[in-house]
Amino acid sequence: MSTHQKFKAGEAHGTYIVDEPVTEQDILSMARALARRRFCRGLPFTGISDVFVYLQTLIADYEYEAFSMIFLDSRHRSIAYRQLFTGTIDQVTVPPQEVIKAALEHNAAAVILVHNHPSGDPEPSERDYDLTDELNRALALVGIRTLDHVVVATEGCVSLAERGYL
Repeated sequence: MSTHQKFKAGEAHGTYIVDEPVTEQDILSMARALARRRFCRGLPFTGISDVFVYLQTLIADYEYEAFSMIFLDSRHRSIAYRQLFTGTIDQVTVPPQEVIKAALEHNAAAVILVHNHPSGDPEPSERDYDLTDELNRALALVGIRTLDHVVVATEGCVSLAERGYL
């Protein structure tokens, strides 16, 4: 039986009913599905810390670095969340032209850059700051705003915008 058949919506918003025993894998799978749903079209972003838990659920436990983007419309409502690139245990290659291409394909007015640190430590590296600068400049050339770059790890998340970097 699939995970979606095991979990049913409860009467109160945000509650679920389980009709039969579930495994840890079922629970993790459902958590990831719910986290992806948080980025569905039209949901407004009120603050980046509101999505930290969702981002951690999606990518914090990866054993490799992954680069993702949250695409937003002109009112900063979600268009989509997409993982674009995967790398090694300590780096991911992010070609600016592919980032621009993805943002244009989603007709994004703004984006939030996201990547994880498999080490568990969310502290941005010098390379993370350099990548932020490079992608911010590239996206600005086509009129797309970079609202943030979030580093996700098991020990937490760091927003470069909250640190005054963007």
